[in-house]
Amino acid sequence: MAKRKGNPVKNIFGAVGRFFDKFIVTPISTLVYKIQLKIGKDSKIEKILNRPNMLIYLSLIFAVILFAFIDNDANSYVNTDAEIIPNQKISVKYNSSAYVVEDLPETVDITLIGKKGQIYLAKRLGDNEVLLDLSDYEASDTPVRVKLTYNKTINSLDYKLDPSYVTVTIKKKISSIKTISYDLMNQDKLDSKLSVKNVELSKSEVVVKGAEDTLDKIATVKALINLDNSDFTQAGTYDIDNISLVAYDISGNIVKNVEIVATNITAKIELASYSKKVPVNVLTTGKLVSGKAISSIKINDTNVSDYLLTIYGEESVIDSIDSVPVTIDISGQGNNGSKAYNVTISKPSGVRSISEPKATINLSFGEAKQKAVTIKGIKTRNVPNGLVANLESAEDSNVEVQVVGVEEILNNIDPASSDIEAYVDLTGYSVGTYSVSVEIRGSDSRLQYIVTKKVNVVLSNQG
Repeated sequence: MAKRKGNPVKNIFGAVGRFFDKFIVTPISTLVYKIQLKIGKDSKIEKILNRPNMLIYLSLIFAVILFAFIDNDANSYVNTDAEIIPNQKISVKYNSSAYVVEDLPETVDITLIGKKGQIYLAKRLGDNEVLLDLSDYEASDTPVRVKLTYNKTINSLDYKLDPSYVTVTIKKKISSIKTISYDLMNQDKLDSKLSVKNVELSKSEVVVKGAEDTLDKIATVKALINLDNSDFTQAGTYDIDNISLVAYDISGNIVKNVEIVATNITAKIELASYSKKVPVNVLTTGKLVSGKAISSIKINDTNVSDYLLTIYGEESVIDSIDSVPVTIDISGQGNNGSKAYNVTISKPSGVRSISEPKATINLSFGEAKQKAVTIKGIKTRNVPNGLVANLESAEDSNVEVQVVGVEEILNNIDPASSDIEAYVDLTGYSVGTYSVSVEIRGSDSRLQYIVTKKVNVVLSNQG
């Protein structure tokens, strides 16, 4: 016998009732029961909870709150909204082998308008492609205004582009052959004891494509060789692939919108470690107390004349360096017998590394004596280009210098040696005759030199 079907309406209401009974009435009844156990049977709250229909009222309140929450969340998901997707790149459709497109902005902003759920899906599923179709345009010196389009992944969405139109210039693409040179990048990342001895590129020329007026701006094309390479650990020859090529104008600015056609450009770089041992030239500022002089100078417990540093760098640079200067202030010193200075030895210009960047310099002091020394010949320094300098009188070629130091050092002075030099500094002078103060350069930092002489120097044009 077939089973009789129930009333459909009655079945629906029955299902709703069972839902409320399972998910609202039963949980609330359980909660009320637990509250009663906590507060006891004689409390006012217990009497309120036991009133007829109280559970129905509470269930109804919770049902309304739940409905409002679900309804609000659903509305926020289906109501119309707008969201901006910024900085989206533009894809250009054109004959790239024949034309060049100029003045094209790099990015646009897309505003999506529609249901939140649809916007969410569009952002996740779509590639958000903005297209500029120039397939029907030809080269012209006159700029053209063209509309951008957005490839919608969900058709029911509306959109706005900012900008929605762009003005571009389409030019014919031509080719030109350019000579390439190289630049060394990240030299500070190279081991400080290594230097670049030689670089050899696999090609000396490349083909550059672009608009004619753009190619005319190119002053040079450079291969950028990156020295930040973990393989560069010792002197030797290394091969470098994947070299970037960049075009520059006469001011050193990058020339954009050009295509550098270069395949398999490589470089062979030779690294070397040049070094040289040089002394430290201790220079002083200030004055010792009256009657005192420096009797000895030691660097790290070694006499200054025996102390040598090792400097590293380009061969042409370090070959021109004879010493490394260090300056200390001796103001008010002399009465305490000795003075220790902890110094940082700065690298001369062009030197990449120095063997001992820090040192302790110890000065010892003694009683000062004075000795007159005659220096034969006055040299000229910093003579302006195109000029010749001569002393006005031959009698001025010799100068007497008062040398101050401890007796032992004074007794060993040889005026004929190159340890003491008299000179005049002609920086900033022009043609004419000038009275110029004589200056003294001495290689022994333990001595002080006093001279008050002036000489007349004649500056004239060369030949």
